[in-house]
Amino acid sequence: MGLIFVTGGAKSGKSKFAEEMLLKLNNGKQKNIYLATSLIFDEEMKEKIRLHKKRRKNDWFTVETYKNFENELNNFFENNDKTKNNMLVDCLTNMITNIIFENKNIDWDNFEKKMYIQTLEKLNKNVENSVNKLLNVTNEFENVIIVSNELGMGLVPSYPLGRYFREIAGKMNQIVAEKADEVYFVVSGIPMKIK
Repeated sequence: MGLIFVTGGAKSGKSKFAEEMLLKLNNGKQKNIYLATSLIFDEEMKEKIRLHKKRRKNDWFTVETYKNFENELNNFFENNDKTKNNMLVDCLTNMITNIIFENKNIDWDNFEKKMYIQTLEKLNKNVENSVNKLLNVTNEFENVIIVSNELGMGLVPSYPLGRYFREIAGKMNQIVAEKADEVYFVVSGIPMKIK
């Protein structure tokens, strides 16, 4: 199969679909790695992660990181042999969010784009480099599914951070979709193959 990209709106069922799909691709001898990119920043996120873990049961080995993928995965695999295993990345948009919030040099509440042109260019490169590093790591696995939110179907956000996030995440989704062997769009729990 190779690289599969699964996108959809919030609470569309995309994670559940991706998990079930990867388990079906397992030949019984492979490990299923769940690369979790979320950070726990409040009680709501803590509960969401708890429910995800409960649904996954013991079918998965979880690696929690949104950067330094190679190092974190090498720490998990003693012999660095990932090629016979599968990985699910959930999710790309959480990864991008975490990278954005690492940057403390932008005052999003008092945002004036002219002031931050160079900082935004650097942030764009940082996000794109991280996505490319993730894509490079996917080559080391038998099957990889990357989950992401589809962001361009609603209203244009009224605040600068929302507009920036929509723009950069949309661009990164396009990069991953182009590289993917298959792409699925999930709506109300129903997957549609679009590539």
